[in-house]
Amino acid sequence: MATRRTAPHAIIPTDHLAIAAAAAFLLVALRAPPLAAAAQDQPPPPWLLCGPAPVSGNYTANSTYQANIDLLAATLLKNTSAAASFYATASVGAVPDIVYALALCRGDASSAAACERCVAAAFVGAQQGCPLFKDAMAFYDLCQLRYSNRNFFLDDDYVVNTYVLQGRPLAVNGGGGRRRVAEAFDAAVGRLMNATAGYAAEKNSSPARFATGEESFDFYFDDDKGNTTTTKIYALAQCTPDRTVEICRTCLNAIVSQLPSYFSGRNGGGIFGVWCSFRYQLYPFFSGQPLLQLPMFLASPAAAPAVSKREDIKSRKKTCRVLAIVMPTTGALLLAMTVVWFWRRSEERSFPTYSTSSDDIQGADMLLHDLSTLRVATEDFADSKILGKGGFGMVYKGVLPDGQEIAVKRLCQSSRQGIEELKSELVLVAKLHHRNLVRLIGVCLQEQQKILVYEYMPNRSLDSFLFDPDRKKEIDWAQRFKIISGIARGLQYLHEESQLKIVHRDLKASNILLDSSYIPKISDFGLAKIFGEDQSKYATLRVAGTYGYMAPEYAMRGLCSTKSDVFSFGVLVLEIVTGRRNAGSYNTEQDIDLINIVWEHWTKGNVMDLVDPSLIDHPPTEEMLKCIHIGLLCVQRKPSARPTMSWVNVMLSSSTVCLPSLSRSAFFIQEVSVSDCSAADYSETRPGASGCADDSVATMHSIDDASVQAVSPR
Repeated sequence: MATRRTAPHAIIPTDHLAIAAAAAFLLVALRAPPLAAAAQDQPPPPWLLCGPAPVSGNYTANSTYQANIDLLAATLLKNTSAAASFYATASVGAVPDIVYALALCRGDASSAAACERCVAAAFVGAQQGCPLFKDAMAFYDLCQLRYSNRNFFLDDDYVVNTYVLQGRPLAVNGGGGRRRVAEAFDAAVGRLMNATAGYAAEKNSSPARFATGEESFDFYFDDDKGNTTTTKIYALAQCTPDRTVEICRTCLNAIVSQLPSYFSGRNGGGIFGVWCSFRYQLYPFFSGQPLLQLPMFLASPAAAPAVSKREDIKSRKKTCRVLAIVMPTTGALLLAMTVVWFWRRSEERSFPTYSTSSDDIQGADMLLHDLSTLRVATEDFADSKILGKGGFGMVYKGVLPDGQEIAVKRLCQSSRQGIEELKSELVLVAKLHHRNLVRLIGVCLQEQQKILVYEYMPNRSLDSFLFDPDRKKEIDWAQRFKIISGIARGLQYLHEESQLKIVHRDLKASNILLDSSYIPKISDFGLAKIFGEDQSKYATLRVAGTYGYMAPEYAMRGLCSTKSDVFSFGVLVLEIVTGRRNAGSYNTEQDIDLINIVWEHWTKGNVMDLVDPSLIDHPPTEEMLKCIHIGLLCVQRKPSARPTMSWVNVMLSSSTVCLPSLSRSAFFIQEVSVSDCSAADYSETRPGASGCADDSVATMHSIDDASVQAVSPR
């Protein structure tokens, strides 16, 4: 079997020479492949592999082979940078001087020019570092290159011809806890690398077969103080784009499986091969935000140190003194907060008049529709064109003069919340472009009207199928799984990939619209919240959303984050699998806690009994169980225990990722006081009425604006 070669440019500190020499001797004696960069420091690029087996021999200076390499250098770098995937292959010459070559730039290359510069440097570096070798491999931070006189495109040697880069042993304080921390760190790296590799291999990740990942690692020092340290681990995985998904997955699995052998307890490293590579570090070594963000990996805490009786008494006395100071102060602060809250409520009830000019809405760069055109399109907003009704107005179906079908959302003139929602929805949706988000076509702000124009969804909203005994049969499991995956991809875009970091705050079945192919589109961004680049959560006194979908920390304390949307997504997944609503509206006798029911069946092992009866014909049990598991994972009590949407997409798309274990899920508090204006006031709108609700209604329950395609009042 061929072996790995140590890179000629590996840097070994002087004081480690003797140890490195002895280690190399033992490796050769045992016929084991020597490790590149066997020292504790990582050498800087280029990382080279000269003459990998089977050995091809050398060429002479100024020979035909040399001329063919030079010809490749002049053409291959152009072809690589011009390709959409930054990947190109070529061959030049005839036997025995034929040269085969490939060049690949990383998926995070900033531009074609940067890719071209890297490939050009790789040709120079390979010839200088591997002089006169017919077969050479060069790995740079941003690209890789191989040329050979052998047609290596036929090879499937995923592990043999690879370059191994090792980092330093993990520096851990605390003596006896070193081994435990190292083991936990290895487990965290393994989870991150497997997830990143799986994401890179999947069809829907990227044409470049490229993925980056991030994971926080929290471990405990084994010292008397029980200190903790949190760090982040970054990972990258990539395959050549010409390899199939199956080959890419096999290649990455082969090299990632080497983690225990070469990287145990190391703070970084990588294996670089011809067809696939991976690398991890404790610093961000790639450009842009990670495509995959895993939940924090929590290591087992060390045992708490024993506390003597004397220390315990001193601690209690100290606690009493602190409480004597803190409690009066806390009481005063609570009183002040209560006064401020009532003052803000009174201010909100007497709101000023708002204008409806286009200047009043910042960032709206889209088509402005004439009111006359929309009147014609909707037959002057006829009752027969109504698609749905809500607290802020009506939604009508219309047809533009060019034949395009539209949904027209007409907000009430008297509603202050309607204006605020229009501003939010207009600014947000105008900047968002994704297959799984509803598309905003235009706006009309004439004659004191506030109107949004959307693309029309012929299959209307998801709830019109899920909770209708007859229509639910129209969407089989394959379609439901695609709907779940589509919603997850849309949320990942909102949370992690769009130019704005957005929390939807009102994700539910009636806000998921379906096009003619049942592709899901997230709609109704009136309650959405834009987060700052470094902002992770938001606190508010005005909790708005829909009962049954709200995360407990948001419903009870007003703490909003991307994990709030994850909770709502989990509820939605459980509804899609079971065909049941999570909870009834306020002031009704219906009081069903779907999360509680699913959890009880999950613990008893009979959760499949809850699957929608319309799906009983040859159900894919394993896939359904995975979705239920993911749904329960998303509704965990602690936000930190819920996955990110990128991790949800990995779990949905991969059949090899191990799903995290579950703890008891969060349950809803059934008794929540609301104002006298009940949810029924929104839905019981008689034909010809305005559909507008009283602005004084509390927002603890759903303000439930009309869905663009709601079949019936919500």
